[in-house]
Amino acid sequence: MTKMRTVDAAVAILEKEGATEAFGLPGAAINPFYSAMRAHGGIRHTLARHVEGASHMADGYSRAADGNIGICVGTSGPAGTDMITGLYAAWADSIPMLCITGQAPVAKLHKEDFQAVDIESIAKPVTKMAMTILEPGQVPGAFQKAFQLMRSGRPGPVLLDLPIDVQMAEIEFDIDTYEPLPIEKPKASRKQLEKALDMLTSATHPLIVAGGGIINAGASAQLVELAETLNIPVIPTLMGWGTIADDHPLMAGMVGLQTSHRYGNENYLQSDFVIGIGNRWANRHTGGLETYTAGRKFVHIDIEPTQIGRVFSPDLGIASDAGAALDGLLELARERREAGTLPDYSAWVAECAARKASLHRKTHFDNIPIKPQRVYEEMNRAFGRDTTYVSTIGLSQIAGAQMLHVFGPRKWINAGQAGPLGWTAPAALGVVRGKPDETVVALSGDYDFQFMIEELAVGAQFNLPYIHVVVNNSYLGLIRQSQRGFKMEQNVSLAFENINSPETNGYGVDHIKVVEGLGCKAIRVEDPNDMGSAFDKAKALAGEFQVPVVVEVILEKVTNISMGTEINAINEFEELAETSDDAPTAILALQP
Repeated sequence: MTKMRTVDAAVAILEKEGATEAFGLPGAAINPFYSAMRAHGGIRHTLARHVEGASHMADGYSRAADGNIGICVGTSGPAGTDMITGLYAAWADSIPMLCITGQAPVAKLHKEDFQAVDIESIAKPVTKMAMTILEPGQVPGAFQKAFQLMRSGRPGPVLLDLPIDVQMAEIEFDIDTYEPLPIEKPKASRKQLEKALDMLTSATHPLIVAGGGIINAGASAQLVELAETLNIPVIPTLMGWGTIADDHPLMAGMVGLQTSHRYGNENYLQSDFVIGIGNRWANRHTGGLETYTAGRKFVHIDIEPTQIGRVFSPDLGIASDAGAALDGLLELARERREAGTLPDYSAWVAECAARKASLHRKTHFDNIPIKPQRVYEEMNRAFGRDTTYVSTIGLSQIAGAQMLHVFGPRKWINAGQAGPLGWTAPAALGVVRGKPDETVVALSGDYDFQFMIEELAVGAQFNLPYIHVVVNNSYLGLIRQSQRGFKMEQNVSLAFENINSPETNGYGVDHIKVVEGLGCKAIRVEDPNDMGSAFDKAKALAGEFQVPVVVEVILEKVTNISMGTEINAINEFEELAETSDDAPTAILALQP
């Protein structure tokens, strides 16, 4: 056996577990761990400007590709508390992420030592495991358990807190004898899946609701094959967007109160059976449960047993990894197809396709200031099938989900349940680390963009190029829209006369100057007909300088984006598409 510091053992374990991408900020209480990373050399570290930003970078990296686990590292006290929003975002969306914090010496934990805080207790509600490791000999086992938990069942984040004296202590450890613990995932039985398929095939208008658990399981190809074998439409959730390409004939649209397609809601409302796989029936997807559930039966398959029945009781619940369930359903579906016992759903598929070709929102507006719908039309033109979009919350994200197109898994990366403002820019940097040779395009409103704008300097320092589309109406647009019900508009305007930048015309912060000051490139667009050339220039700048490039689009200040309180009662504030020229980048040309 070899004697070494616990931190040297921990870094060796990270490499063996395949977690080699770290984001963070050093500090006194975590410096031993940093010295171990330096000595080992197998962990790449990206220096963030804020520890919350580092946590979102690690989150984005984890979401970028199957099997990724991003690492967030920080010192004691406020570094740990800064990570909590990042942990919440990862926990809420079932994302594996490892946070490592420094801590005061064990003997000082109860003495109110400088920057000593009980981060274990603070982090427990938003992690699968939070542990202050008090004994040096526990370090290898704690890391081993952390990786098993992050990957087992419903994935999620872990926080390990390392007192500085525990980091410096020496233990006997041999990395060659270290083995990752087995991953535990429930698997549906053949009997359960036969029952689910019996229920599906007895329905007239069945649908698959495809959740983010399918993406977590790396099982999007199996989903598409199952849908094609059964010939039934698929409704992806926001977190499952991309499990089936938007232009696939069986992609029937997204459903919900906000991030939904008109045809998606209508197709869902005509269904009589729904099998949800790897989804959680989020309230922005379902709206009122009486409307959502009326007249249809449900099968719910989820990796976490306690998730089944949490929102409403299905007619059949199955605890299973989404990939295992899809493999089993595929086997059964092939058997029945060969036996000629599958129903013919071609008429139902045709109905859904007809709605997809007729229920469009208008995107082609020539107004100045620019209407937001035109932005997404131009983005569809400018960015190809290989594009990965990153966004979090706000009218920009809602409208983007209504109008952009996604063509594969992990090409829509979104903090869906938590939706923290400021997540987009640092998460996009993490995605670039995870997809270094792919096109990454972030989407923010001006307030989300301003929240953690300092992280753009990280992209400049480490040459992490991506394009960040900022739709600027100098408003907290989603909050302003929600205040309509209170007949007020309170504390939502970001506009002011910028004495240093009168060219902003009262829109306040001069994002161009700020972005350039942080070492990046920026373009401002005020005419909708200039967007195409601006996006082309942004691509060229990102390629030439290898830094983030911001395209700021100046919008009309007051905009209402389609949404409602029930999926059968969505408020359409703008005129709808009547001809194909009204929605020229729609997946299917409008058929009135």
